Amino acid sequence: FCGGSLGIGLSFSIGLALAARLDGRDHRVYTIIGDGESNEGQIWEAAMTAAKYKVDNLTAILDRNYIQQDSYTEEIMPLESMHEGDAHGAGRKWRSFGWNVIEVDGHNIGELDGALRCARSTRGVPSVIIANTIKGKGVEHMENNPRWHGKAADPDMVPVIHEEIDCQSVVAPSIIAGDLSNLEGEVARSAEGGADCIHLDVMDGIFVPASTFDHEKIKELRPITSIPFDTHLMIDEPVRKIKQYAEAGSDIVTVHAEVCDESSFGEIHDYLHQNMIGVGLAINPDTDLPGWSARFLPTLDQVIVMSVVPGRSGQAYIEAVHQKTARLVSGMREGGFEGTIEADGGVTPANVAGCFADGARAFVGGSAIVGQPDIRAAINEFRTNILLARRRMLLQRAFKLGGASLVAGWIALHADEDTRAVLERLAAEAGLR
Repeated sequence: FCGGSLGIGLSFSIGLALAARLDGRDHRVYTIIGDGESNEGQIWEAAMTAAKYKVDNLTAILDRNYIQQDSYTEEIMPLESMHEGDAHGAGRKWRSFGWNVIEVDGHNIGELDGALRCARSTRGVPSVIIANTIKGKGVEHMENNPRWHGKAADPDMVPVIHEEIDCQSVVAPSIIAGDLSNLEGEVARSAEGGADCIHLDVMDGIFVPASTFDHEKIKELRPITSIPFDTHLMIDEPVRKIKQYAEAGSDIVTVHAEVCDESSFGEIHDYLHQNMIGVGLAINPDTDLPGWSARFLPTLDQVIVMSVVPGRSGQAYIEAVHQKTARLVSGMREGGFEGTIEADGGVTPANVAGCFADGARAFVGGSAIVGQPDIRAAINEFRTNILLARRRMLLQRAFKLGGASLVAGWIALHADEDTRAVLERLAAEAGLR
């Protein structure tokens, strides 16, 4: 709905929700509001109205990024308490107006999904989801920078920005590299350490020599965290058990091409998509994608390129997989693949940048992450090296598009002096300046 001044959207939404109730309609109204928009008194008049009339068919989503037109929200008009250290003041404020409050990481689809479901099941009060976000996330020079609140990028920079958005990455600790007698603890450690998702290696002792756990263990682990579960089935005849792993709480399930044909994978693919679960296909180091996979490429969410022989511990990354991955990425993109390439097996801080350069965007870390005493430090080391690889790639892209002048312009966009210094060094090393 296109309205007038800021704040009117919430009032309009309450009207829609009340009208639906009067008309006996079973639909729900959603409205997104800004934290800078919350300077408007109309937001709070509307908040009181929704609580008074128990408008429980309304969900508001507050985009809490701490930035508005002129500067940071807490400098212009604080939404939180003026007391230092009051990290959840916005939530307390909405609760004081009689709303059901749910706070989430606004970049975590799993948390958002759970919050929306919770709001829908809440009766007697309106619900607000406070989605904590980083404005400009995914574009380094725009992140948390008020300068870009209402400003468009230079057209010459847009292709580089598009590439930066497209190369976001995921770090996924593999919990079997930890204490197998305490997988609950390993999931908790990974979540607390900042993992993007949890990699669950399921081995049956048939398809691979080793055995780990099955769907029952995944079901036990699921309540520990809302972080997505990336379930990698290294099992024989996965089509017979796919439903059990889906129902256990997997967010994406990957099966091996070596134990599927077009018919069985088609059944797996269709079942997972129908149940809104991501679909992945994995191949071993000495295996290529089968011809029948071309039919599914446009709708696959993930392809795992194994860089060790599955089921055997203590292996180093097989160097030939670098070339294989780069070749596969090129061919799959031409075939309509828009999902993620996941590098799995022997990935370490020392080679993760090379895996990124190959085209992988999800990185499984076993002993290099879960096997370390400080998981957070290990994940941060992965991310630091991935970031360097991403910066090198973007500088090369800028040079290809506009030579040294565009490289200089790209570097100048970064407000942080330390970041600019790193970019200058990387450009000089690559002969781009």
